[in-house]
Amino acid sequence: MRFSNRLMLSATTVLALTGLAVPATATTCVTLDQGHVDVVGIAWEDNAFNLHVHDEEHGVEHTPAEVQLIAKPGSQIAVPDDAAYSFLGTPGSAAWVLPQVQDPELLWPGIGAEEIASGIFTNDALKVTLVGVTGPADFSIFTTDAFGTPTRIADSGNGLPDTINTTAGGHLHANWAFEAAGTYKLKFKVSGTLAATGQKVTSTVATYTFQVQK
Repeated sequence: MRFSNRLMLSATTVLALTGLAVPATATTCVTLDQGHVDVVGIAWEDNAFNLHVHDEEHGVEHTPAEVQLIAKPGSQIAVPDDAAYSFLGTPGSAAWVLPQVQDPELLWPGIGAEEIASGIFTNDALKVTLVGVTGPADFSIFTTDAFGTPTRIADSGNGLPDTINTTAGGHLHANWAFEAAGTYKLKFKVSGTLAATGQKVTSTVATYTFQVQK
């Protein structure tokens, strides 16, 4: 989490003045279960990608390691009896979907690169790659059109890696689907080609934790 240095120093000073021990630094666990959150927030800082979780509701950025993202029981659906949705499982079986269109009771996950200025990367193009998923079942990201027809843009069920195309300044919302309750670890990386040099640059892999609740 990005804190004010003044606040951090003040807290440490108070502990010292009262004679209390200053605790060792530990990773803070932040739970996010509703509202607008760019799960894969992308910035370009000091000539490197910075991947973070951007809580748009409170204007706070967190490192992926300090956040637990929640798919609440209200995200559970029955898989439609439609062959186009067969990637989610058999018709009528349970799946948990964080939706493309905001539901104020649920987490609204996005991929956001608004912090990256135009012109840094060739054609402003960025690639967000899902490189790994661990969990009790498959995970997918898909969009739906005005008629409800799904288009998969990433799916661990048919092999990874899968790449999602976005742009500097861009913002994407889609359906994030989990096929069983439990804990998932999603691994993403981001890449692009620098316009000035033609050099391809790639981020380190960031791991995001989701808890899917029955």
